[in-house]
Amino acid sequence: MRLWGGRFCGETDGYADGFNSSISFDRRLYKHDILGSIAHAKMLGRQGIISIKDAQEIEQTLRGILADIESGELAIDMSAEDIHSFVEAELISRIGDAGRRLHTGRSRNDQVALDMRMYVKEEIDNISALIKNLMEALLSTAKTHIDTIMPGFTHMQKAQPVTLAHHLMAYFQMFRRDIGRLMECRKRTDAMPLGSGALASTTYPIDREFVRAELGFAKITENSLDAVSDRDFCIEYVSCLSIIMMHLSRFCEELIIWSTDSFGFVEVSDAYSTGSSIMPQKKNPDMAELIRGKTGRVYGSLMSLLTMMKGLPLAYNKDMQEDKEAVFEATDTVQSCLSVFTGMFKELAFNKEAMYSSTLGGYTNATDAADWLVKKGMPFREAHEITGRLVLYAMKTGKRLDELTADEYRSISDVFDEDVLKAVSVESCINARGIPGGPGKEAMLAAIKQAENTLEADFHSS
Repeated sequence: MRLWGGRFCGETDGYADGFNSSISFDRRLYKHDILGSIAHAKMLGRQGIISIKDAQEIEQTLRGILADIESGELAIDMSAEDIHSFVEAELISRIGDAGRRLHTGRSRNDQVALDMRMYVKEEIDNISALIKNLMEALLSTAKTHIDTIMPGFTHMQKAQPVTLAHHLMAYFQMFRRDIGRLMECRKRTDAMPLGSGALASTTYPIDREFVRAELGFAKITENSLDAVSDRDFCIEYVSCLSIIMMHLSRFCEELIIWSTDSFGFVEVSDAYSTGSSIMPQKKNPDMAELIRGKTGRVYGSLMSLLTMMKGLPLAYNKDMQEDKEAVFEATDTVQSCLSVFTGMFKELAFNKEAMYSSTLGGYTNATDAADWLVKKGMPFREAHEITGRLVLYAMKTGKRLDELTADEYRSISDVFDEDVLKAVSVESCINARGIPGGPGKEAMLAAIKQAENTLEADFHSS
């Protein structure tokens, strides 16, 4: 059944009909569409726009359709134009004329806007829960690696000593921001558009606030033209998903590098690795690589949405049917990537010895030698210059800074004394950085405790 046709004399071209159809992908909105229709029908009956009897029959039948779809007893007809026409056709087939009254005071334009907002709100909650699971795994692992020393990098060059806990908690903060962004997006999505009609609202005395309350929205949209033509919430949602994928991709890139023989910092579980068809020794971190690669798919969805909307005049245009596949694919990709990544992360085996050994190389304690001179009263720029000469000397002699003798230090500057040898040990370098946000043990214990205390509050209050 088409929701239109009286004005048309001829049949739609068969190929064009399939091209126009969206049932192949918008069928996943069946629950949102039915629940929105139930709220609309209840409001129509309450307002006397249709009879209470018809409203109750519509509601009861729609609930039956929903139950039948979810049980598998009713298959969605893939020849329908869209999920809205399928549900309405099924309703009419079951109760006749009463079903034909459902669409009173409503357009497919505000109907699909409602369905998409309900869908995005629901998926924001689902994705936030997946991120929270990952954050809990990060916290748990960080707690066991507060004393695991590793090199920190800038420009992919060894820079300063840190700990694995400090490194993991950096990602914790990224994902914490991701949840914050999603929840802010949810607030802007949480506006009920039904009642906007095709573009200019309706002449019927509908009660939009009643429908809002029935569907659990925080507010109603304030302009009917905007409500039916707005896909900002979809764009913002997929933008949030793109940032999540960027964070996952960065993390995967590090795990891929760390798992190489050159680093040896981590081993990925067999459960999340594959082998080579020709090289029997290979163990490839394919899940991490796939997540890194799938990031481009989500970026593509965001670009599709932005490009689709950039030239559209008010109000609704058929171009906007293209929003769904982009949103659905981005959602599916992020959910699968978060699930796989969290499982993979929980089974990682970190090589503490390799991390520690790597930290000793690369002169990661040079900054601490310079800071030691500054604390003796030397201007930092002079200390920087002297320490640079110290590193050059160590490189020429093939020694690490912690392997030099006090006399060798004094040969570079007579300000140095025996105490510098303790200051440049990697353990001292880390624990001297005890300010909030630093890798020192006391700072990390406090940071992890704070994160544990606020994770639940952040998640529920956002």
